[in-house]
Amino acid sequence: MTKPPLQRHSTALPSRPNGDEDAADHAADGTSYDASATMKAWENFLDQGRPVAPGGLVRSVIERSWQRSAVSGVDPRGRGSDLIVSADEVDGLRRHHGGLLQAAGKTFERLADILGETATMVVITDQRGVIIETAGDPHIVDAAHDIRLEIGANWGETVTGTNGIGTALVTGKPVYVRAAEHFCEGVKSWTCIGAPIRNPLDGSVIGVVDFSGPQDMFRRHNIALGMMAASHIELALADQLRVERMRLLELCLSRLQGGGRGDGFVILDRQGRVIHHSDTAAARWRHANPGAELRLGEQLVDFKGDNWPDNIASDIPGIDAQRMEPLMQDGAFSGAVLLLGPTGHPSPAVRAGTGAARVALKAAREAIVGESAVLVEAIERAERAAQGRSAILLEGETGVGKELFARLIHAAGLTTGKEPFVTFNCGAVSKELLGGELFGHAPGAFTGATREGRAGRFEIADSGVLSLDEIGEMPLELQPYLLRILEENAVYRIGEARPRPINVRLVASTNRNLKVEAAEGRFRKDLYFRIGAVKITIPPLRNRHGDISLLIHHFNHQVAEAHGTEPLRFQPAVLDLLERYEWPGNIREVRNLVESMSLMATGRTVGIDDLPEDFVEEVQHLRDAGGGPAGTSDGGDEIARIDEAERRLIERTLVASGGNTSIAADRLGISRSTLYRKLQQYRAKH
Repeated sequence: MTKPPLQRHSTALPSRPNGDEDAADHAADGTSYDASATMKAWENFLDQGRPVAPGGLVRSVIERSWQRSAVSGVDPRGRGSDLIVSADEVDGLRRHHGGLLQAAGKTFERLADILGETATMVVITDQRGVIIETAGDPHIVDAAHDIRLEIGANWGETVTGTNGIGTALVTGKPVYVRAAEHFCEGVKSWTCIGAPIRNPLDGSVIGVVDFSGPQDMFRRHNIALGMMAASHIELALADQLRVERMRLLELCLSRLQGGGRGDGFVILDRQGRVIHHSDTAAARWRHANPGAELRLGEQLVDFKGDNWPDNIASDIPGIDAQRMEPLMQDGAFSGAVLLLGPTGHPSPAVRAGTGAARVALKAAREAIVGESAVLVEAIERAERAAQGRSAILLEGETGVGKELFARLIHAAGLTTGKEPFVTFNCGAVSKELLGGELFGHAPGAFTGATREGRAGRFEIADSGVLSLDEIGEMPLELQPYLLRILEENAVYRIGEARPRPINVRLVASTNRNLKVEAAEGRFRKDLYFRIGAVKITIPPLRNRHGDISLLIHHFNHQVAEAHGTEPLRFQPAVLDLLERYEWPGNIREVRNLVESMSLMATGRTVGIDDLPEDFVEEVQHLRDAGGGPAGTSDGGDEIARIDEAERRLIERTLVASGGNTSIAADRLGISRSTLYRKLQQYRAKH
């Protein structure tokens, strides 16, 4: 067994008093720490896969980390890190992270003074968990060698199991791990507190600052100390970034004098990350790579050493007529400028994908009918979002085509053309069956479960896209399970404790305002923030100017082909009326209307008298109500009749809503401003 980190009376911490400080030591989720109970829970976890102990359950963040550690194959009897990089690699890492070490310098000096005799050490790691700097109480730093808590050691969670460094890197949040909560037995006499350090350029985690020491070192204020240290380092990094950006911008402008006036330019730092770009460069990048954006912090190229290869710009796909030049200061390589000329290449998704992927993307695009600016913008946002791996939330009224957009996102992200696309409507089954449908179940897990067990939709969609429609209908009690899957990329079948790793892109759809639902407690805020990081609003048909005639033409020929009939011919007055209608049912209502008229019409020419009666009675939005299109003799009378029907409908709805215009507008499927305009219009006439 590894010796405790502190054996000297001269530096021993005083025993912790009872009372308020004990209460402050309780976990954030209300689970108090009991060393023996936690140790028992760990032993049960190793034996049964469940951390159960008489003294209570371990904290959820620890339980999830134990699960990940087990899945990663970490040895629970380990004595610390068993992955140490070479001295040359350490030197390379320290040079590569020179900015981080420089930013942490002053903070480390202050911490060294504070921690000198407190039986605590502090370390800085890179984004993998490899330690690149240590400081603190010399006795603790010396004792830490026993568990390889030292420069060059990898303390990532997949290497060393649950610990303050690795678990903070996985969760992206500050975390403390007390003694028995560690996954490896040889580290259970230590306590550690880790806080992620984020890159001010793009918010990515670039390292961890960690405080470690004997198991009784834990105090609630130590968590705040760790967070404060990380914050100070991030502020210093932000100052560095501002200085470097100005310096490279000056070098770039000096380099461009007399040439490259018409080119777009992108400034890269020594790591090949974008720290600045011109508007022209952003526009040309989008033109060459539809669906892609130049993002600050994105690494376009990996500069390996100071040697400058002549063809380095060719390593960046999708850009033609480009060149890259080094930016040197005092003879030292400081960064580079990428110059972008006019381009004309197709989308990288089309270019790089297989034939099946290209066919799927073409079909998905053609399935969305329309040319309006708002629709095109939504399509472009969807294709851009498809290039990442974050969950996507599609918002829009009923019938706007959310599933078509989900299929477009799937198609735009294809590489082989074989990735699955699985759809599921959360409002289509009872809440008792919903969990089993989504997550799967073990054999005989509940009444009605199959004897063999069954995979859920998440497992079926592995490596592809899962489209969850009506996500707002998911019961509150099931939402934590969905959040856990998204955070861990693993699914637990109902009745099983074994995680099943998955790689699924979630596309959630809703016709509700989930932001309001979350604020009012009908939807979990943490789940909303998780699935709503990338939101795409699909415009209602009433806002898609010019698309109605295209949709009518599309569905007219589609229905005619399906039923073996001739397409309908619409009189001008009918087309004018359909263009003026607000379509509260959106695209679905257009399709249903065209299909109804195609099947029920006595002839193939449609006049206003051939419109279904219920449609005429529900017409919501008619402008210039006094007359029809030029050249029609019967349009004016018919439109006037429909106008009167609309007025009566609004009056009845207002009465049924008790005079509440907000409720009436919602029932009518129109905005409140439209309702006010209608009321003023009818009052002026009467």
